[in-house]
Amino acid sequence: MSVRPDLHLHYVQACQNLSQSENPFIARVLQEADKNDEIDTKGITLKLAGNNHLVPVPRVTDGDLGTLVSVLGQAAFVTGLDLAYNVLTDAGAKTMATFLQENSTLRYLNLMFNDIGTSGAELIAGALHRNESLVHLRMTGNKIGNEGGVLFASMLKSNSTLEKLDLGDCDVGLQCLVAIAIALTQNKSLKAINLNRPLLSNREEETTVHIALMLKNNSSLVELHLGKHEIKNFGVERLCEALYENSSLRYLDLSCNNITRDGVKFLGELLKRNKTLEILDLSANRIEDVGAIYLSEALAMQNRTLRALSVVSNRITGEGLVALSHAIQSNVRLSHIYIWGNKFDRNTCVAFSLLIEMGRLELGCIDVAPYEVDGEVFLAEQSHGLGRHCYWVPRCAAVAPGAANASLEIVAVSEY
Repeated sequence: MSVRPDLHLHYVQACQNLSQSENPFIARVLQEADKNDEIDTKGITLKLAGNNHLVPVPRVTDGDLGTLVSVLGQAAFVTGLDLAYNVLTDAGAKTMATFLQENSTLRYLNLMFNDIGTSGAELIAGALHRNESLVHLRMTGNKIGNEGGVLFASMLKSNSTLEKLDLGDCDVGLQCLVAIAIALTQNKSLKAINLNRPLLSNREEETTVHIALMLKNNSSLVELHLGKHEIKNFGVERLCEALYENSSLRYLDLSCNNITRDGVKFLGELLKRNKTLEILDLSANRIEDVGAIYLSEALAMQNRTLRALSVVSNRITGEGLVALSHAIQSNVRLSHIYIWGNKFDRNTCVAFSLLIEMGRLELGCIDVAPYEVDGEVFLAEQSHGLGRHCYWVPRCAAVAPGAANASLEIVAVSEY
């Protein structure tokens, strides 16, 4: 019978050996892990995120990380490490890079919203040239800049293990996006990438063109986030042209761009022929009623693949929203739709209330809920939507259904 590990005891000893004061937050998480019955049967994830607590906790510092990894070096059962929203800097990134070079069991690493810069990104990307275990890396919100992003692009040319990479809100630029697009024409392992909110100085959509060319040649990417890329109708047309030839992409995020009804016309034509796209996020664009009607025509008559659609905040009025409700009635495959932030009229409220009442839409799969006042139906907002827990994950399990929580939740990566 194997001896159960004692992470907390090893942590106390490591702090003494390294003359590092104990972090009570880390100590408590390790004590909880020691009581976890799943350690003997499968790997565990240590949840050390600095924002997941009602009571403030001492956030993990570079010094704390050095002590922690000295403990984890002998803990092969720890397969995930969540260090989001802490105060790690490039010095902490150096410690983590050394750990990644030596570790062969860690599969998930979340470093989102720390203080890691370009030099830290260089160290982590360098370590991943040789690491053969990490499957999912989140760098969201670390200001690694364009240079740091290019280094991750270079890593993607040689790494054949990483499946999910999150570089959203990292201040990457044109050179980084072009380099990543080029790298993904060669990389055959990456299945999901988040490139939201780059810093782009020109408005010529050069990066969108490069990403479209990549999609023509890439056969492994399943999920792609291009939010806040200033994509306009020209860029949408290029992406649609590429997706006629692509048979792998399941999730396309085009939220917070400059797409109008003319751009959605290309998407409508694509949906009539595309047999793989399952989630489409058009939140915070300007598709209006005409754009909503283009989508509803495709969904009602020909598309039987799309499962989730978000048109939140798109200046759609009753005409377009009612058209979408009719499409949902005839398309049994479409199970999730998000419409809040548009202009609801009485017909809209009645139409979606009926869809919910008759069981065609579940309350967990839409961001509105009906209520009555003096016999008249209205819609109230629910906190549901695509990417609901993109930046914050509660300590309890993510709320079902998985399609609302992004990152390949809708279908397991292994199924591809």
